[in-house]
Amino acid sequence: MKFFETSKYYTLKKSTYINLRWIAIIGQLISVFFVYFLLNFDFDFVKSILIIFVGTISNIYLTILYQKTQISDRSALLFLMIDILQLGVLVYLTGGVVNPFIIFLIIPSIFASSNLGLRTNLLLVLTTILIIIFLTFFSEDLPSPLNDHFHIDIYYYYSIPTALIIALIFLNYFAMIFGSESRIRKEALNKMEEIMAKEHEMLSLGGQAAAAAHSLGTPLSTIKLVTQELKKQLKDNKELKPDIELLSSQVERCNQILKKLSLNPNQEDDFIGEDLTIRDYIKEIISSFSETSKKDFIFNFDQDYNSKKISKSIEIIYGLRNFIGNANKFSMSKIFITLKSNNESSEISISDDGDGFPNDILSKLGEPYLKTFNKDKKVKSGLGLGIFIGKTLLEKNFAYVNCNNSKETKGAEIKIKWKNKDLLKI
Repeated sequence: MKFFETSKYYTLKKSTYINLRWIAIIGQLISVFFVYFLLNFDFDFVKSILIIFVGTISNIYLTILYQKTQISDRSALLFLMIDILQLGVLVYLTGGVVNPFIIFLIIPSIFASSNLGLRTNLLLVLTTILIIIFLTFFSEDLPSPLNDHFHIDIYYYYSIPTALIIALIFLNYFAMIFGSESRIRKEALNKMEEIMAKEHEMLSLGGQAAAAAHSLGTPLSTIKLVTQELKKQLKDNKELKPDIELLSSQVERCNQILKKLSLNPNQEDDFIGEDLTIRDYIKEIISSFSETSKKDFIFNFDQDYNSKKISKSIEIIYGLRNFIGNANKFSMSKIFITLKSNNESSEISISDDGDGFPNDILSKLGEPYLKTFNKDKKVKSGLGLGIFIGKTLLEKNFAYVNCNNSKETKGAEIKIKWKNKDLLKI
């Protein structure tokens, strides 16, 4: 496990943080000048100004040289540590815990607790506590203009750091709770936006499918007529007759599918007409490819221990068919399908012995209309629409889909995983 959180939501907005630091620096300067020149408190004025100057330099660097609009968790830790140490040294020079401005020492970690990761917050809180304890026992005296120095009852004196530490812990805790709830809402909102974007793409594809169905009707009718003519002319050719029969059946099947798309794009495919186990789903889908494919489908169901049937789902059928169809299309000769299941989950692995996914699109798999550069043909080829459709349909049915290249076969590999309790919801 990484020491620092890596979520994209654990960040600070650069502009907000910079503005708050400028306010703090200006406030420190005003306080130091006011106390030294107007109230006549005798402390090390030059060192105090130099310490404030350190904070100014770090903020100038953040403003001019730090190019990102969001400050990452790790970078934020560094700058907030600078803030805490700078404030700690300034308070050290001006009386330690008896300085009322020591309250500002707890602000950086509280500010961070609602925006940054747990480990970063713990480091900031721990650093702040150690500095408060240090300032309790070590600091420069702050001579009063009226007396030699302040005289504070010892019980009151030690109650100041105690109260600060308690306030620091409680305020950080509540800020972390509120920050966590805010991040959950933000993540949920972003997820909803992603789902809506995918739904929009699917609706767009549905319209394109209907248009394609209308456009493909004429060429398919031509192919059907030619096939019928070949059937008549070659009826005595025993060698070619099975191929012509297969061609004719596939043309008819295409016509039926296009007819359904034209009339009702949402109508379900009837090649699976009952509730089945995941294993039977896979077998039925593969059987639809066996008529036309000459490639080997290699099954491994040895670790399948889930015999429960799930409701027929058109999304699961089409999603699995998309991925298995892609494997059949891009494989050299073999498609490997493995099903593993237990009482908790079910996982399907679909891989092939082809060239695998191009490296330039691996991180973008699942997005529609991807283009990849084919080095051999020197052209860009389309890839990703089938993956987008399959991934979207399966994820609508509670699946987790991961697309990568197989370490064993070196070809493309799709892993689809469900929690069994989610499968029963379908």
